[in-house]
Amino acid sequence: MRTTVADFSKITCILRGYTAQETRLILEVLKDSGIRSVEITMNTEGALSMISEAVERFGDSLSIGAGTVLTMEQLQDVVAAGADFVLSPVMFTREMLDYCRERKVIAVPAAFTPSEIYAQLTGGADIVKVFPAVTVGPSYFRQLAGPLGSLPLMAVGGVNAENAREFIKNGCPYLGIGSGMFRRGDVNRGDADRLRADVEAFETAVRLPPVEGRG
Repeated sequence: MRTTVADFSKITCILRGYTAQETRLILEVLKDSGIRSVEITMNTEGALSMISEAVERFGDSLSIGAGTVLTMEQLQDVVAAGADFVLSPVMFTREMLDYCRERKVIAVPAAFTPSEIYAQLTGGADIVKVFPAVTVGPSYFRQLAGPLGSLPLMAVGGVNAENAREFIKNGCPYLGIGSGMFRRGDVNRGDADRLRADVEAFETAVRLPPVEGRG
């Protein structure tokens, strides 16, 4: 499915360093959850093929994106692979932002200071990833809203089930969750039941609405 900013998931699950088999397992778990957005990072071995496969197999139920996109060349590769959205730990150039807009791909570059955030948004970013969010803490998002108003920001880095609600309460509309979502051992063992339990615990923590027909 081609995702727009209007229906972009409030929670993005970040998959970094998983094998193709592990990635399939996680996507199977997430497709029946309230978490509708999944990012496969470019510093994962075989990332482009995983993105293509994920789009083909799960694209009707999940929004599949690419993370750790650092260059124009990488951006072109992930868009060609079918990514709905792209994230980065750094700011995008104007050329990269224009490329995303022209191809209707959601651009989520990173920024840290108010000036960087403002520059990325006025340059064409759809959402700005504040990374690492745990360094500035949840109150940073409320403080930014004072002079700048409500902004489409995503907290990434150190966000987990214990602190996710605090980011939301402080006005952060999007969260990116990496290692805070699953225990690596559960993924390695292919324990789908434990993974589902972790997803449901996270949904409860951030008060996502229940998924119809699950369970």
